[in-house]
Amino acid sequence: MPNSQAKPKLTIRMCEPRGFCAGVDRAIQIVVLALKKHGAPVYVRHEIVHNRYVVEGLRNMGAVFVKELDDVPDDGQPVVFSAHGVPKSVPAAAAAREMLYLDATCPLVSKVHKQAMLHVKRGRHVLLVGHKGHPEVIGTMGQLLPGEVTLIETEDDVAAFVPADPAALGFVTQTTLSVDDTSGIIAALQARFPDMQAPSSESICYATTNRQEAVKAAAPGADLFIVVGAPNSSNSKRLVEVAERAGAMQGALVEGVADLPWDCVPPGGVVALSAGASAPEILVDAIVDEFRSRFEVTVELVRTAEETESFPVMRSLRETPLTAADMAFVSGRN
Repeated sequence: MPNSQAKPKLTIRMCEPRGFCAGVDRAIQIVVLALKKHGAPVYVRHEIVHNRYVVEGLRNMGAVFVKELDDVPDDGQPVVFSAHGVPKSVPAAAAAREMLYLDATCPLVSKVHKQAMLHVKRGRHVLLVGHKGHPEVIGTMGQLLPGEVTLIETEDDVAAFVPADPAALGFVTQTTLSVDDTSGIIAALQARFPDMQAPSSESICYATTNRQEAVKAAAPGADLFIVVGAPNSSNSKRLVEVAERAGAMQGALVEGVADLPWDCVPPGGVVALSAGASAPEILVDAIVDEFRSRFEVTVELVRTAEETESFPVMRSLRETPLTAADMAFVSGRN
């Protein structure tokens, strides 16, 4: 390896905020605390968050990931529901089996559930703007009875939707959508159905909005925009789309160092870097270290917001102590 003076130069624009949000932090903490309090195994229905590094780390601690409650034996050990939320039928089934369950649904997703149920309580049909098959969408639709909610994915869906009563509609959205895409769909809905009622507060969560704003600020002039996140992470995929629209020549979603597209990194160029809300900072650090091994790196920080939000875990786990290593994992730094 040549000395540092011989390395080509590279500028890395680091987005802030990036990575773990308060809801993800809380969900991971719940699994770790449950393992500390109850011992292994702790069952987790679906991925607790969409990140392979996190899932594998929890599995190594004793978490057992299952697709459905039918896969959980009646051994008295707890089962955790993922941060994306679950249909009402899932905790009902757990209660029927007298299972000890811990609901790690992000409080901001729970807020959307309440908004949707409030629309129904007020006699409105619910329009859910989101992506079909996403766990959060399945969970939100599962709060309502069949026929009470319609999924809207595109402006074409808006044009095709024929309500029983155009004056009795209310909408909510998935929390991890592109702010710009969603605004277009909502504008189309409002143009067709001017009596449609909005939720009492914004459905797209603060973390999604903040990460997208930072990406917009860092993208112009970037030769490559790297987003660290999982391929099944909605908020991470939206960040790549936002980056390319905001002026990055190319965007790439990577899970880690092994996925870096080196042929898209020109010497003397600019690489922008962010991470989805379920991507731990240790993966970002590893990518920066790899760039430093090949380039003379200058890091520029692009900060558009400061996040101070935190969501407490349920009372039953609050007195359970965590080690320094546990806390580092929960924060995404180990």
